[in-house]
Amino acid sequence: MEERNNLYPIFLKMNHLKVLIVGGGNVAEEKLTFILKSSPDASVTIVSPMFREGTVSLSKQGDVKLIKSRYSKRFLKGKHIVIVTTDVPAINVKVYKHCRRRSILVNVADNPPYCDFYMGGIVTKGHVKVAISTNGQSPTIAKRLRQFFEDVIPENVDDLVKNLNEYRKTIKGDFEQKVETLNEFTKGLIEKKE
Repeated sequence: MEERNNLYPIFLKMNHLKVLIVGGGNVAEEKLTFILKSSPDASVTIVSPMFREGTVSLSKQGDVKLIKSRYSKRFLKGKHIVIVTTDVPAINVKVYKHCRRRSILVNVADNPPYCDFYMGGIVTKGHVKVAISTNGQSPTIAKRLRQFFEDVIPENVDDLVKNLNEYRKTIKGDFEQKVETLNEFTKGLIEKKE
């Protein structure tokens, strides 16, 4: 049987969730950058004995709290998502186990067996957001696909979304009739040019 990507994609309202990042190095800074780029209103706490200068600068952009300390399970209190970025495997596994016992979603960077989710490539153009996953197999391919979609999705796609939303409000009929009307109206958007 052919392998496939069985991940279920979701879009989280990060301003409703509390995120903890364990670690303060390059990977922690990268994860924080991606979170804030996609969700500038995210609430993030980072715990680490040290922080990079870039991380300190990023923390001033949003609801980011830096705690200069070693990891302790007390930092999990009230958290919904944890991202572990240390270079100490024993700490990473310990944090993973603490999260699993508390039903907290956890991602141990670059260690798929210790991940409940992966942080894929993301393309955002106004209200349109595309997430890309390679099932944790190749972040480089996800990056290249992200670059491709950034190039091919037109900058004015947000205008189209807003106009279609206004049109949708004017359509009469039940849900099925509205879907059918919108499908007919938008099918020219994706027809292949021969």
